[in-house]
Formats: sequence, structure tokens, C-alpha cells
Amino acid sequence: MSSQGFRSYAISSLILMLVGWGGLLAVVYFSLPLVGFRFLFFALIIFALTGTVLPIVYFSHRRFPSEPPAEANVIVRQAVWFGVYGATLAWLQLGRLVTVYVILGLAGGILAIEYFLRLRERARWNPPVIDDDQPS
Repeated sequence: MSSQGFRSYAISSLILMLVGWGGLLAVVYFSLPLVGFRFLFFALIIFALTGTVLPIVYFSHRRFPSEPPAEANVIVRQAVWFGVYGATLAWLQLGRLVTVYVILGLAGGILAIEYFLRLRERARWNPPVIDDDQPS
């Protein structure tokens, strides 16, 4: 597990949730559906979902540790995947393209990408350190 405690994740999560959910509330209630506000809407969805899921991802890594332990960048990356997933589904819903198969296919694709990224992190080979100064 990373050397950072939950406090650093909690502060980041709280800031992301306040900016994301507060901004979404403001965009939905006080703006017109123009192009700039649509892009702001999708960016705020990413912030809101990432901030909401960040503590869940942190505690799931605490509960189910892996080898090698997940570092801070892995925890944040996996939380961001949730935000990107939600924003992508919201974007696809504009064209009425969201079906069960699209939901499952997109989730499967993101899970496969994350699996291969974690596999790459585990496969990093570090040669053993040999101290030549000590007699064998």
C-alpha cells in the first residue's frame, strides 16, 4: 500500500466532489445548453464521479491488497476511470446510443485496459543488487 494515509485522499476527494457536484448543479440550473457548457458539463461529471469514487477505490485496495501494492497513482487512475466511464455514458446518451451492450462493452474495455496496465506494472523486472564488497 502506498505510504500516504487516507487524509490526503480525503482532501482531494472532498475538493473534487465539491467542484464537480457544485459545478454540475450550477451548469444544469443556470446555463443554456450551448457547446461550451456541454463540455463543462462533461468535465464536471469526471470531477464529481472521480471525487465520489476515490475513497471507495482507496478502501478496496486496503481491503484487498495486491502484489505489488497499489501506489497512489494507481488509486487515482482507477478513480479517474470511473469518471471517464460516467462521462462517456452521458455523452453517448445524447445520441440515444446507450444500451446494455454498450454499457457492458465499455466497462469491459476499461477493465481490460486497467488489467494490462497493472500487468505491466507487475512485470517490471529489477535485477538483484549484488554487493561485491562482501566475501561470498
